[in-house]
Amino acid sequence: MQDKFNPSAIKAIIGLGNPGTEYDNTYHNAGAIFIDILSKIKPEKRFKKTNGFMNESGADVKKILRLLGARTQDLLLVHDDSDLELGQYKISYGSGSAGHNGVASVIDVLGTKDFWRLRIGIRNDKTTRQKAGGFVLKKIQLLDKKILLSVFSEIIQNELRPT
Repeated sequence: MQDKFNPSAIKAIIGLGNPGTEYDNTYHNAGAIFIDILSKIKPEKRFKKTNGFMNESGADVKKILRLLGARTQDLLLVHDDSDLELGQYKISYGSGSAGHNGVASVIDVLGTKDFWRLRIGIRNDKTTRQKAGGFVLKKIQLLDKKILLSVFSEIIQNELRPT
């Protein structure tokens, strides 16, 4: 198990999302949106998005790791998390999918949960009583988008600086 997140040790930062215009700007694509923003600020080969659908992300992640010559321990997987409130995020290592089908696919295909995860909160006051499936595919509201962009900025400034 890893003790402390070290961005310098990360060789692949991969964001989960769904392809297609119908999924653009949806809460479930928070990981892919984060990678888009990160790539504009600091273009690097290690910043990637999956190309397939969320629930089948594992194959894309495995292919990207192979392409970059990275091990699972070198991975930071970025995804939405409906268990975290909008405006929050959490970096964890070696945890289960917690019901996130994209993460479950990655764990299944890689055969391990030993990788870093950047979990981006998407649950707001209006969605607390809904199941995740009821809102993750909805378009991100303007106020929520501003909150997400602020969180992305905080993550980039505070968590992804080399140590």
